[in-house]
Amino acid sequence: MTAPYRPTPDEITDARKRIAPHFARTPLVRLDHGFPDRQIFLKLEMLSPIGAFKLRPALNAVLSRDPAVLANGVAVTSSGNMAYGMAWAARLIGVPMVAYMYRGAPQTKIDGVRALGGEVRFISVETWWEYITDADRPDGRELLINPVTDQAVLAGNGSIGMEIVEDLPDVDVVLTPFGGGSMTTGVASAVKSASGRCRVFAVEDDSAAPISATLAAGRIVTIETRPSFIKSIGAPSLVPQLWPVARELIDGAIAVSPAEVTEAMRLLFKKAKVVAEGAGAASLAAAIARPDLKGNIVCVISGGNIDESAYSTVLAGGIPPA
Repeated sequence: MTAPYRPTPDEITDARKRIAPHFARTPLVRLDHGFPDRQIFLKLEMLSPIGAFKLRPALNAVLSRDPAVLANGVAVTSSGNMAYGMAWAARLIGVPMVAYMYRGAPQTKIDGVRALGGEVRFISVETWWEYITDADRPDGRELLINPVTDQAVLAGNGSIGMEIVEDLPDVDVVLTPFGGGSMTTGVASAVKSASGRCRVFAVEDDSAAPISATLAAGRIVTIETRPSFIKSIGAPSLVPQLWPVARELIDGAIAVSPAEVTEAMRLLFKKAKVVAEGAGAASLAAAIARPDLKGNIVCVISGGNIDESAYSTVLAGGIPPA
C-alpha cells in the first residue's frame, strides 16, 4: 500500500465536482446553546442519502477510477457507514460490491448494505483491522478500496472542509470524530489550505482513544480498548500509513466518554431535532467538554445510522450496551 499524502486543494476541488451531481450540499447550522464566548455550528452530514458522510469518499473513490479496474466489483472493510456508502456508489455505476464487516456492527448498517445490493462478509474484529492496515485477502477478486488511506477517500472527505470554510470563513475550530482518521485528515487538509488560523481536533471515544495516546507519545502506540456502544470510532492503534499526514494536520485530540456522547445525542434531538449516532454526536460532546475552545466552533455530525433500540435507550436517559 502506498502511503497517502495530504490531499491538495485541486484534488479536493475535483472530488467535489465528481460527487456534486449525486450528493446535495449538507447545511451548516448554528446550535442555540447560549454560550457567551463561542458559537457552535453543526455540519449535518447525517442528511446525506445514506445518513452519513461516507458517501462522499465512497463516490470519489469509485468515480475517480478507470471503469475497467472496477469490472469485478469493489470491496471495502468497514464497521458500517463506509460499507453503506460503497454499496450506494457501486449500485450507481452498476458493479458488484462486497463489505467486510465484523459481527456486532450496527444492524441498521448491515441492512442498509444489503438493501442496496451489497454482499456482507463477516470477519473477526482482528482480521477486519488487519485488512485496514494492509493485510492481503486470500479470496478477493474485487478491487479493495482502503477506507482510511486511499487518496481518493481522503480527497472526498476534504469536500466537507471546503464547504465549512465557504459557509463560515471565520471558523476557529473544527471538531471531527476520529475512527481510522480519514475524515479528520481530509477535512483538515481543506480547512488548513484555506485558513491559517483554524485548528482541527480529532474526537475519540475514551474507551478506545489511540490518537490521544499517539500524540502524547509522539509515535504510534497500541492501546487497550474497552467495549462501547459507539461503533464507528475507536481502534487499538492508528493506521501506520496515515500517521505522517495526521501528525502534520491535527492540532490535538479530545477523548469523550459514552455518557458525554449520549448527553450530546439528547441535546441534538432536543435543540436541533437531529438524530445522530454515537460517533456523529462525539464532536458536539467534545465542544461542550472543552470550554477553553473559543470562537466559531464547527462540529461535524458525521452520521445518524443508529439502531432504534439503542436510540430509544439514549432518549430515555441511558447508555446503550456495548
